[in-house]
Amino acid sequence: MFNERKTVKKGRRTGPIKKDTPRITRTNFTLTEMFERFFIFKSSEGLSPRTLEDYETHFNYFIDFIEVDIPNEDITTDIFLEYRNFMLKSLKLKPSTVNIRVRTMRAFIRYSYEQGYIEEAIHERFKPIKAPKKEINVLTPAEMKLVFNQIDDSMYAGFRDKTMLFTLLDTMVRSSELLSMKRTNVNLKEGIIKLEADQTKTRTDRIVPISTRTVKLLKEYIEETDDFENELLFLTYDGEQIQSNTLRKLLAVYGESAGIKKSVSPHTWRHSGAVLYTINGGDPFSLKEILGHTTISMTQHYVQMANTDIKKRHNSFSALKSVYK
Repeated sequence: MFNERKTVKKGRRTGPIKKDTPRITRTNFTLTEMFERFFIFKSSEGLSPRTLEDYETHFNYFIDFIEVDIPNEDITTDIFLEYRNFMLKSLKLKPSTVNIRVRTMRAFIRYSYEQGYIEEAIHERFKPIKAPKKEINVLTPAEMKLVFNQIDDSMYAGFRDKTMLFTLLDTMVRSSELLSMKRTNVNLKEGIIKLEADQTKTRTDRIVPISTRTVKLLKEYIEETDDFENELLFLTYDGEQIQSNTLRKLLAVYGESAGIKKSVSPHTWRHSGAVLYTINGGDPFSLKEILGHTTISMTQHYVQMANTDIKKRHNSFSALKSVYK
């Protein structure tokens, strides 16, 4: 049932597998057999193919580390703590990468514990490590205008790119959500776009508003692409679906042409839109719904970045500066 791994990261443990005192478990399973049951359970939850693939990939990394499949009675916290240390010290992976792998494996061992396959609550000690928060890369309005200026909208591809980037910035959707939009999802009269559950990362429907400028562009674009007879909104010049990698390359090329040294990507576009939304007066709760975040804490970082910008503006425009020229 497992996908063939593209890369194999071999690792060696520093000592023999340690056994705790005998434990009573409900059923005798090997680690792989437990994971097979976990994978079936997660598949039934309707998770995206990408998420399910990540579970498989990260489990295979762990199997490469221990080198053999082991019975549930030999599974202990020490093994997982050694694995976390191995990723940090031997593979020298970034803390953020280690934490991604830890979180997916924790979901698996928590499930195994709750099902009674293992007696020890390994997930309570096998936790992500503390890592410095990665600074979000954002573009200024002037930089985004420079990017738009690189687009030749007299040709179909350029006009499509301009419409895509307006939509991306206005709605702050993920690139996968943008490229999965259907023509029927767009309601120009109401000024909204509906994202269907199978198009979103959280697997739930979501409504995102669009401004008057974007409505105008989309109206013209939809009329121009009517002959393609494809339900998807954004298409190649021959009427086919645009791939995520293509969108990333387009933005990178436009950013380079504009002379911008920062990374210009769909993520940058989304982050920039979120920060500017807050700076311009948008509240974090509506931003949370637009971005499709499951918790307000995920949105809070954009608010903090916006507050930093407000502080800078305050220093420039404070009334005291006018009084004491």
